[in-house]
Amino acid sequence: MTGEQEKCSDVVIIGGGLGGTAAALAAAKAGLRVLVTEETDWLGGQLTSQAVPPDEHRWIEQSGSTAAYREFRSRVREYYRRNYPLTEAARSNPILNPGNGWVSRLAHEPKVALAVLQEMLASYVNTGRIEVLYHTVPVTADTEGNYVTGVTVRQGSGGDLIKLRGAYYLDATECGDLLPLAGVEHVSGAEARSETGEPHALELADPLDMQSITHVAAVDYVPGGDFIIPRPRGYDYWREYVPSFSQYPILSWYASDADDTTKLKQFTMFPNEQGIVSLWDYRRIVDPAIWTEPLNDGEVTLLNWALNDYYAGPIIGVSPEERKRHLEGARQLTLALVYWLQTEAPRLDGGKGYPGVRLRGDVLGTEDGLAKAPYIRESRRIRGLYTIAEQDVSKELRGPAGPKRYEDSVGVGSYHLDLHPTTVSQRTFYIPNHPYEIPLGALIPVRVKNLLPACKNISMTQIANGCYRLHPTEWNIGEAAGALAAYAIRQQVEPSAVRGNTEHLEAYQQQLIALGVQLHWTTEELEA
Repeated sequence: MTGEQEKCSDVVIIGGGLGGTAAALAAAKAGLRVLVTEETDWLGGQLTSQAVPPDEHRWIEQSGSTAAYREFRSRVREYYRRNYPLTEAARSNPILNPGNGWVSRLAHEPKVALAVLQEMLASYVNTGRIEVLYHTVPVTADTEGNYVTGVTVRQGSGGDLIKLRGAYYLDATECGDLLPLAGVEHVSGAEARSETGEPHALELADPLDMQSITHVAAVDYVPGGDFIIPRPRGYDYWREYVPSFSQYPILSWYASDADDTTKLKQFTMFPNEQGIVSLWDYRRIVDPAIWTEPLNDGEVTLLNWALNDYYAGPIIGVSPEERKRHLEGARQLTLALVYWLQTEAPRLDGGKGYPGVRLRGDVLGTEDGLAKAPYIRESRRIRGLYTIAEQDVSKELRGPAGPKRYEDSVGVGSYHLDLHPTTVSQRTFYIPNHPYEIPLGALIPVRVKNLLPACKNISMTQIANGCYRLHPTEWNIGEAAGALAAYAIRQQVEPSAVRGNTEHLEAYQQQLIALGVQLHWTTEELEA
């Protein structure tokens, strides 16, 4: 450690994931100076370092997101048109899906997402309005009363400490790491039904019962190849491990059926004529069928399947040693999946294993073929002025009332209430939803005045998090938080007063509208 430096800015954003990137962009557009920290060397979180192409809703091509998010999507397609030898059909397709993965309308390579985000930020980064500190994590926070006065971060393996100071601090970390450091009231894990009134909540709260994480890997398949990796540590354990909701080991072709999570569904490796759902093209991000010349050995897909959802323990609210053990456990489970695919996975022809499955670290910017960071579905969540719950989103519970409308809306989104198996109860469900809005009250802590959540750490229940955690919504939350910090600084007013004063609320919402943020769903959109 070489001593403590100090850096000052208007806004300090801790975490350079998807929400943090969107927040930085919004604040910079408003003329503010922004400091961003990022734990890895890639901005973009889910889209880049975690290797998760966007999970979206059916209206995404026309509405249901911010203009900046749609700009990102358009730029991804243009990147492929500019730089790849596309067929004429692909080049002229306005809704080009580069990998033709069936889970996403825009299954693309993480490196392309990174390049596009860097382009979108370029003018602000190159002129110094946005400064990004890579390989940097928060260590401590200073507070005075209800205000954060500084955040100390550690940069790099050398452990250099830097004190960051700003008028506003945004927590855009994947786990809500700044909240406990700054003493912000927050919750984690599962709430009790008596507290939230949610039909799917637990009888008793359990802060350690959190959604599974997944450490994604990229692979291709070379017929006749032999790329079998060394037998991973713990392979025998995962090979025999049977989840409580299944009668088959986790490493099998059987997993929960999204249409009815009380039942199991059979999957297989590749597309086939037997009607069994293929996982290979589920998150495929490279499809050479859209190219006019061969660029590599074939298709590339991402292993983000039910088979490598890790729910053996949480990484929030536990000791550093236990957190490290579970993070490594998630890596080992994914490597076990790769080894199982290569050696033992049942084939439809009666054989076993696909030794031609090859890890592709070059696709993810790593040496081992695994993503730079795990995909973390659930964060600590602030206690806010309003808490979003299952009743606000569930199609069954809202019934004919339709989508819930908030007068203080700062954006919209839509996705099922999708809960992956949790770390204690192993409950999982996929509850149909109504399209939803994002209330400003969920972005404002109950006490702390100058800290805002900027990703999946807003005030919501674990169940509501199942839909508010997805890409377009996280981007929208970050953008709204960045714009809110800018409005609060310019008007010298606190966020709670923005929500509580009609004139300020309308002025702030007009600024969001000017940015291209959609505040409400219309009947015409939903019927389209």
